[in-house]
Amino acid sequence: MSKPLYLGELLLYWCPSCNVPVLGKECSCGAKTKQVTITPPGDIRPAFPYEIELINKISVEQFNAPLITDQRTVVLNKSPYDDRMEEVIVDGEVIGSIRFELEQLKWTLLLRINGARRIFGNADHKTLSNWVMIDAGAEKFILGGSSVLAPGIKDADPSILEAEEVVVLTHEGKVLGVGRTRMTGEKMLERGKGVGVKVRFKEEPAEIKVPEGGQTWDDVVKANESYMNDFIERSHKFIKNVSSSVDRPVTVSYSGGKDSLAVLHLVSECLDEYDLLFADTGIEFPETVKNVHDVAEAYGRPLNMLDSGNAFWDSVDSFGPPSVEVRWCCKVCKLGPITQIINDNYDNGCLTFIGQRKYESDTRAKSERVWKNPWVGNQVAAAPIQNWTAMHVWLYIFKNDLLYNPLYAEGFDRIGCWLCPSCSVADLYRLKETHPEMEKKLNNYLLSYAERMGLSEEWVKHGFWRWKDLPAPLKEIAKKKEINLVPQCKNEHNLHFTVTTGYRPCKQGGISAEGGFDGPVDINRLELTGMLEAVGNTSYMEGVAMVTEGENRAQVFASGSVTARADSDRDARKLMKKVELSVRRAILCSGCGVCVGKCQNRSIRMKKGLAIINDKCTHCGECIGVCPVVKFNS
Repeated sequence: MSKPLYLGELLLYWCPSCNVPVLGKECSCGAKTKQVTITPPGDIRPAFPYEIELINKISVEQFNAPLITDQRTVVLNKSPYDDRMEEVIVDGEVIGSIRFELEQLKWTLLLRINGARRIFGNADHKTLSNWVMIDAGAEKFILGGSSVLAPGIKDADPSILEAEEVVVLTHEGKVLGVGRTRMTGEKMLERGKGVGVKVRFKEEPAEIKVPEGGQTWDDVVKANESYMNDFIERSHKFIKNVSSSVDRPVTVSYSGGKDSLAVLHLVSECLDEYDLLFADTGIEFPETVKNVHDVAEAYGRPLNMLDSGNAFWDSVDSFGPPSVEVRWCCKVCKLGPITQIINDNYDNGCLTFIGQRKYESDTRAKSERVWKNPWVGNQVAAAPIQNWTAMHVWLYIFKNDLLYNPLYAEGFDRIGCWLCPSCSVADLYRLKETHPEMEKKLNNYLLSYAERMGLSEEWVKHGFWRWKDLPAPLKEIAKKKEINLVPQCKNEHNLHFTVTTGYRPCKQGGISAEGGFDGPVDINRLELTGMLEAVGNTSYMEGVAMVTEGENRAQVFASGSVTARADSDRDARKLMKKVELSVRRAILCSGCGVCVGKCQNRSIRMKKGLAIINDKCTHCGECIGVCPVVKFNS
């Protein structure tokens, strides 16, 4: 099991008197609060009506009853998972989680004990779904940690399918546990052998006490007044100190997202003179672009922006679809335009306040609050809300009635480029519902790309295009469903290669070069010829070759994508060039043997018409420049 990711203090408490979430140990009413146990990193946020409807829709589909039946303040906590997973917190406790499961490509509700009691506590279980009743003699074994075995099952919903979420009931119909089935309901009723339910949570039967509801987010704002005032005051002080010490024009990077909106309003409360910056990547949601213009008009401040137009779609055939590892789109559509905006409007650069928060990622948690952007020239960046959770941001927005992007209320928890590979498959499926024409355009391109690469429609459907090298759990899904991950066709193209470089603020820093051939690369041939040894130490795994040159490193993927990382733009480009040329040598080697004579270490030999570099190579690279492929086909 992976280690919990703590990015900051877990700040969710609950006031038992007001029945609302509080960001500290005491409510504004004076009552002591109790801490709610949640999964780190704890970037808690309000649930919007659409999300409560989604939770209830999933609950009805699984159990034939809603989970949240009246007006209550519902908090969501994004949890680490292969796709999207949210803990559901109501009345001061986690009552379940909703999870988009990539294998089935659907949302699933995983109940906690009190979540199950809310559904089954006062209802006839025969009117509900997905329940398993066990014999009295089996109950103590379940409480002791055992699974539900088929012989101990007294009754069950016959419509239960294998690998479904169920509620385990005592012989009297009381909630005893929750878990996932290992056989169908019909099989359980046969009372044969085997595990019927793998129990996740179990607890002695008890009556549930549900506090009175009716609370609103206005009540939550009031309950958190002292904590919010403290955070706001500290952010104001930070903005004033930084703006007075950095002698540059002040700007706010406004993306149309909640965090940059909060920063914008904080700056407006401290300073009179500032501009707004916005780089329209050309793949923004239309609602985002409208919100940017509406907000700029509402604040009455200049908006300096640049539209990248069709830059993404003009480049995608050269680079292939962007992935988590190869986000060439950030450089082509965002970093370049931002640099141009600053160069065109600020001769001596600018100070930019941005909406970065430590609870978003490990990289941002380790980031300084003020830094010089190493790629965007003449920009000093500063993060006033670095220590805020998403809940702080939303309470600030609600308190000041700010004009937030309507997409948040439509089920999108992050607002950015609508086809970003870092988004979840759940968001892409939601995109199909909210913006069908945009989703269709992306899907049509991905299907065309998959066909060209010898990959399946399932590869597209499960969102595997978002990775060059899939995480282990996703590889398991691909293996189980027999989805091929490595391009199968041979490269019959001219090996046209495109490259871009830039700073990657969302990852571990440094300068990355990202490029792509116009077709797949035969990784097996790279390994056979050893051509990458001329660049540095190499290693291979399915669908990817890795090469290390001192502190710099590069990867070549079977799809044709290539990445390189170094401390400087010059070194990144230099490494990328050597990798590109070595790939060309491996694929187009004519067996002329010129490189054999050039190698002073005698590390190259001819075998079956191919030049082969062995592991004695000293990585001097002398053989690269003399190769006819490099001289005449690069």
